[in-house]
Amino acid sequence: MDTLQIAVIPGDGIGSEVIDEGIKVLDAAAKIDGGLTFEYTSFPWSCQYYFEHGAMMPSDGIQTLANFHHIFLGAVGWPTVADHVSLWGLLIPIRRSFEQYVNLRPTKLLRGMESPLRAFPPKDFVFSIVRENTEGEYSDMGGRLHSGQEYEIVVQNTVFTRIGTKRIIKAAFDMASHSRQYVVGATKSNGINYTMPFWDEIFHEVAAQYPSVKAELMHADALAAQFVLKPEVFDIVVASNLLGDVLSDLGSALMGSIGIAPSANINPTGQKPCMFEPVHGSAPDIAGKGIANPIGQIWSAKMLLDHLGKTELGNMVLAAIEDVMEHGTTTPDLGGSATTTEVGDVIVAQLMKRART
Repeated sequence: MDTLQIAVIPGDGIGSEVIDEGIKVLDAAAKIDGGLTFEYTSFPWSCQYYFEHGAMMPSDGIQTLANFHHIFLGAVGWPTVADHVSLWGLLIPIRRSFEQYVNLRPTKLLRGMESPLRAFPPKDFVFSIVRENTEGEYSDMGGRLHSGQEYEIVVQNTVFTRIGTKRIIKAAFDMASHSRQYVVGATKSNGINYTMPFWDEIFHEVAAQYPSVKAELMHADALAAQFVLKPEVFDIVVASNLLGDVLSDLGSALMGSIGIAPSANINPTGQKPCMFEPVHGSAPDIAGKGIANPIGQIWSAKMLLDHLGKTELGNMVLAAIEDVMEHGTTTPDLGGSATTTEVGDVIVAQLMKRART
């Protein structure tokens, strides 16, 4: 029997509420599998931890996490801590220290959900955004000179490396090879005249190695428009750190709620921990009310199962989510009246029902 050591970081706000439901589903899936067990260790690293210790996590936090197979994260952020402090103090060090260079965000019109595009209903759509996760526009290089003066200068450097660019684009083509054989590369080379033409060159180099995969570049603004007009045509979209971040949030909106959107931060080598987390934030306005939507966390658990090679089990989890949503058991953000715990319980019950049939 495989026992996987999972580091759990509930984080802030609703993070601690939704993560319990994700764990509940993981344990149910392990029971169905029969040969899989999870052992969890929880860490209190959060904005509250920052208030008490002056850091989002201890100095040996990365070394501690290195002892685990994977990381399950709830949400991070609180209004009294600047976003760049919480992000650069916890999430980004984890992603970069473990070279989780693939940020995978699936977009799918789930059964039971109505897309905001209801005036012009799209066909069913399912595609994934593969976002570069360790460099690009989110590079910690730059600074401020003459702060507060009329002649203040602020410089933020963008860093694209050949190895970083090539490996994320290759990851996207590898995924497309097992999907619908279509990759779109997000670019902005008509306005950004060094990094984006470099990105385009590497895209074409990699595309030449996959002759069976249809490949094209599309300017990010036009791509955003096509997400709205024709979301059903896309399969795999690969993008730089910033463009992928923006486009993936648009993808979440197309599904009807950012509260249901999952993500995975993956190191494809299998030699370092990966991290699975919902896309939504800590939602301070509803924290503690027991009405947070746990589906993004539960779908992230499904992605963890997929990463472990348990794709059939992962698909069963997603089907159970859709069954429950179609039945109308949803939290207030989706128009329902169920609590966070009730939604998690019903999804577990439906998952076990599917396993018996």
